[in-house]
Amino acid sequence: MNVPLLIARRYFLSKKKRNIISIISNISMIGVAVGTMALIIVLSVFNGLEDLVRSLYGKSDPDLVVTAVQGKSFMLEAPLMTRLTTTPGVSLVTQVIEDNALLQYHDRQMVVKMKGVSANYHYQSNIDSAIVDGDHRLHHDGADYALLGAGVQHELSITLNNRFSPMRLLYPNNTGKKTLSMNPETAFNEQSILAGGIFLIEQHIDDSYVFVPLEFAQNLLKYGNRRTALEVKVAPGFSVEDVKVALKKQLGSPFKVLDSDEQHVSLLKAIKVEKMFVFITFAFILLIASLNIFFSLSMLVIDKRKDIAVLMAMGASTRTVRNIFLLEGAIVALVGAITGLVLGVSICWAQQTFGLVSMGMATSVVDSYPVKMQSSDIFLTAIAIIIITIAVSIRPALNASHLDVRENL
Repeated sequence: MNVPLLIARRYFLSKKKRNIISIISNISMIGVAVGTMALIIVLSVFNGLEDLVRSLYGKSDPDLVVTAVQGKSFMLEAPLMTRLTTTPGVSLVTQVIEDNALLQYHDRQMVVKMKGVSANYHYQSNIDSAIVDGDHRLHHDGADYALLGAGVQHELSITLNNRFSPMRLLYPNNTGKKTLSMNPETAFNEQSILAGGIFLIEQHIDDSYVFVPLEFAQNLLKYGNRRTALEVKVAPGFSVEDVKVALKKQLGSPFKVLDSDEQHVSLLKAIKVEKMFVFITFAFILLIASLNIFFSLSMLVIDKRKDIAVLMAMGASTRTVRNIFLLEGAIVALVGAITGLVLGVSICWAQQTFGLVSMGMATSVVDSYPVKMQSSDIFLTAIAIIIITIAVSIRPALNASHLDVRENL
């Protein structure tokens, strides 16, 4: 028989006295329950937002991207392409030249992200399924065409296939120079191109990106055989992680191989950091709510001085007395934590199933706040509650174990 647990349970379930101690104990349980529920809900919302970001960017991200460790471009040589294309699991390699450029149309202009891609790009990204107007081809009928994000097209009011007023793309002509020429005729490289299609992928891409043929970007930027990235499509049946490891071995230290998460590491890291700080903040709130356990145990020790003295006179050790009050605090915290956990999980399930709380924005990509429950969050919450419970219960328990028997009999 576990005597400390038996006595602690009797103290907790005792209905003989409805005094201030029981009121404070109930407040303690409610505080722990509310804190646990809030922690589970908030962490689940951050998990949902993280998954939402992955899903949004995953629509346009390649499986893997190869970039240079140093500098923004690298020389693309035949042996490099051979090592890439012969790596098991590599289905397709798209060459990319990407940089900022100035886009002009009539009397309007804006800085855009110009992305020059090789002809197989539409197999890499399925860009054809994102085209809302025009054609996905970058070269047909003997002419080069650009694909514009819907935001870019709206900003400059660009008309498709307007051969009388093509778009102009300008890039600083600073090849081999440390400073930009002040002569406007020689300061920029300039090329014209027709708008062939409008795509709608994701807002940050739609508002800034223009896709052009690789050769067009080569000529405008004077890149020659240099590339800013190589986008790799993984063949069906192969793991992205396994192909990533194989490519790192093949290419060596001069190159980075990035998966989808690593392509947006800053954004995902920001979400994780925010989640960590929110967890710490709510843990402190939970600690403050649990201080009521400290007060209720301290008052219980005072109220049960004679009981403690009798137990010690009958031979109970200081450890037994200490464990009684530690277990009493644990029972109060456990009941509150389980209640909060059940409520938190139920609310998250209801939000996932019925979308009770909407985003409140007509332009939002999802109707309701995304939530995703993870076992790791429940585990961390449990660890936090255990640490907090021990922290607030240890002092009253020590006070009880050091009571003078003769003074309290």
